[in-house]
Amino acid sequence: MHPPEVRLPDDDHFARRARRLEELAERVAPLGDFLHFMAQLAQAQQVALERTTPSWQPGPETFSLALEHGMPPLNVQALRGDIGIRAELDALLDALELHVGQAQRPLLDGLRKLSAEEIGRLADDVLAGEAGDERTRGLMPLVAAALQVAWLRLARSLPQAPARPVGEVRTLCPSCGSPPLASVIESDPQYNGVRYLQCGLCATQWYLERSLCSVCEQSGKLDYLSLAQESDATAPLPAQAEACGDCGSYLKIFPRALDVDAEPLADDLASLALDLLLGEEGRYRRSGFNPLLIVEG
Repeated sequence: MHPPEVRLPDDDHFARRARRLEELAERVAPLGDFLHFMAQLAQAQQVALERTTPSWQPGPETFSLALEHGMPPLNVQALRGDIGIRAELDALLDALELHVGQAQRPLLDGLRKLSAEEIGRLADDVLAGEAGDERTRGLMPLVAAALQVAWLRLARSLPQAPARPVGEVRTLCPSCGSPPLASVIESDPQYNGVRYLQCGLCATQWYLERSLCSVCEQSGKLDYLSLAQESDATAPLPAQAEACGDCGSYLKIFPRALDVDAEPLADDLASLALDLLLGEEGRYRRSGFNPLLIVEG
């Protein structure tokens, strides 16, 4: 059986991510508090996804032309003005407010005080992958979380999965056109060894051949780096960096043969030590786009 070339997210996507983050919070003690908060955030995203009715709801034929011509139907720039960011954010904060501790409440209060225009500027920075203004940078992950809810909801509304992208854009998300967050190698017998890239915004997954750089698509100078030696059976995470000597970039890759429950965004956050190590070495730059992770240039 041929595996699907493009997979849309499930309706319980954020709930499954929250469970994974809670598990990782126990396993990666130095990041425990951070990952626990991210788990609360993912659970709030699930609540917002299920209980919020957006102000703009696309009709059944809205995306037909884009799907027919192989264009990303949820293009970020095309739909940015249709998304009610303020309402999406308020719904997320309402769901989150019941569970966060005192340390996080200033973030929520700060966001509620911002105008719609200020929220819009933060959203634009998130979608552009910019670090934003230092004074409001700490608020951006929550705005990013609201954007993820909006775009995942749109992905769930598509009448069918988009076609696998081809040509120069085949390493970009076929649903929204964003760059990938990371990739996962399946271990399920039906799809064993198949590599999917995953979008950090709408969570769509799409097939890309293994041993190809997800930036320049070269294969001659790929190296697979990790924090632990292959012989180390106590390695806490399955994270590897697929590093390309041709373009100098790396994208994390998570083989589910090492951990069947690996979830790209959750495991990306839990493996920040790998990013720090590669950043210190200075040989490779990160290419993965995780909207919840604000990376200074």
